[in-house]
Amino acid sequence: MEEELVAHLQASWYQRHPDRQGYRNGYRKRNLFTRWGLLEELRVPRDRDGRFTPPVLEGYQRRQEEVNVAIQELFLRGISTRQVQAVVQPLMGEGVSAQTVSRICRSLDREVARYHRRTLVDGYVYLLLDGVVLKVKSPTGVKKRLLLCAYGVTASGTRELLSFRQATAESEAQWEAFLQDLYERGLVGNSLRLITIDGCPGLRRALELVYPYVPVQRCWAHKLRNVAAKLPRRYQKACLAEAKEIYQASSQRQAVARFRDWASRWQHVAPKAVHCIEEDLEELLNFMACPPAHWRKVRTTNAIERAFREVRRRTRPMSCPDLSGR
Repeated sequence: MEEELVAHLQASWYQRHPDRQGYRNGYRKRNLFTRWGLLEELRVPRDRDGRFTPPVLEGYQRRQEEVNVAIQELFLRGISTRQVQAVVQPLMGEGVSAQTVSRICRSLDREVARYHRRTLVDGYVYLLLDGVVLKVKSPTGVKKRLLLCAYGVTASGTRELLSFRQATAESEAQWEAFLQDLYERGLVGNSLRLITIDGCPGLRRALELVYPYVPVQRCWAHKLRNVAAKLPRRYQKACLAEAKEIYQASSQRQAVARFRDWASRWQHVAPKAVHCIEEDLEELLNFMACPPAHWRKVRTTNAIERAFREVRRRTRPMSCPDLSGR
């Protein structure tokens, strides 16, 4: 800071020359919370005109940016705003209040906005789409929030959560708006081989408008849940175990043969369950046109569920938003 003041004044101690830009005016004391701990009563040099602010200390700064980033990381790891103080105090020598943590984490809103505006490359070969329900604490209690989610997989196997948007329902209009946003940001679909969905009718119709030429794969996990709902409880375990053998076949022809055998055994016991798979059998087996090494990853939307399982674990201890709507 002393060197910075010399550069600002263009003169060192007691130096006199025509280019001098001002004069010293003693010191003020400032505490600074750094990643190494609390630095107490730093002597910050001042100039007489009050125009000098050390670049290392922004105006009214009490914490280094590295400390703010560390606090944000703690918050994102699932530590509540009130618990952050208990974690930071023994490590850095000074705690932070829950209100301070909330203020620091407001900058995350800008990061989320930047995430939603970023350009997408058109190199994804698989696209997984699903609606995820999260429980969010609010001043009036726990509320359920629906998120429309897109998950992409590249030819090299790189996986990425491409986008998520809050919605009120999985309607055709809301899914179409969500997909159109992906399209306009760069995901035109020239490389897409398959799109895996949960079977939502609104989503299926929206895909016909935005990505009409990409084959659609129905999620087996969602389908088997639908089948289970149409079975008497005493038959569920046996029937579902045999149904899973359909997608475990080594080829599409073998899968169709296994379906016919399964249908013949269960047609009289649970005709609605058989019809549930039969009506979507073609889309349930579209994944078999992909390389066998990819089958397990693209026949369900489980990758999205796994990603948000971790989100649920981290958001559960977070406090409710304030009345301003944050």
